[in-house]
Amino acid sequence: MGDFQANATVDASEDALFDYLSEVSNLPHYFARLTSATPGEGEEVHTTARMPDGKQVEGSAWFRVDTGVRRIEWGSEGANDYHGSLEVHETGGNADVRVSVHTTRVADGDSEVQKGLEETVATIKRIVEQRHVNS
Repeated sequence: MGDFQANATVDASEDALFDYLSEVSNLPHYFARLTSATPGEGEEVHTTARMPDGKQVEGSAWFRVDTGVRRIEWGSEGANDYHGSLEVHETGGNADVRVSVHTTRVADGDSEVQKGLEETVATIKRIVEQRHVNS
C-alpha cells in the first residue's frame, strides 16, 4: 500500500487558502488529472478524470470539509482504498498546505504518485499566490 505526502508554504492568508481549496468547483484547477468536479447530495462529488493512458473515467467520491480545523478529506469506493486529506495551517503570516494520499494501487515510494502530489501542491501555491496578488 502507498502513503504519500507533500506540502508547500503559500504566500496567502490561512483563510483565503482554505476557502479556495474547500470549494468543490476548484478541484480540477489544482488536481491535474481531474477534468470536472460537481457537488452531489451531502458529501458526494461527481468527478471526471483523465488517466495517464489518456482514458477518461467518471466516478463518485466523498468530500468532507472541516472548517474548524481547516481540514479536507476525500476518497472513493473501490479496490484501491483511495483516500486523502489536505490541511491548512498558519505559519509566520503565510499558510502551509499539506496533502496526504493513501492508495493500495501502488507501493510506498512510487515516484509517479509522489511527483503528482508535489505538482499538486506547487500548482496550489502558484494559483493562490497569483489570485492573492491580483485581488
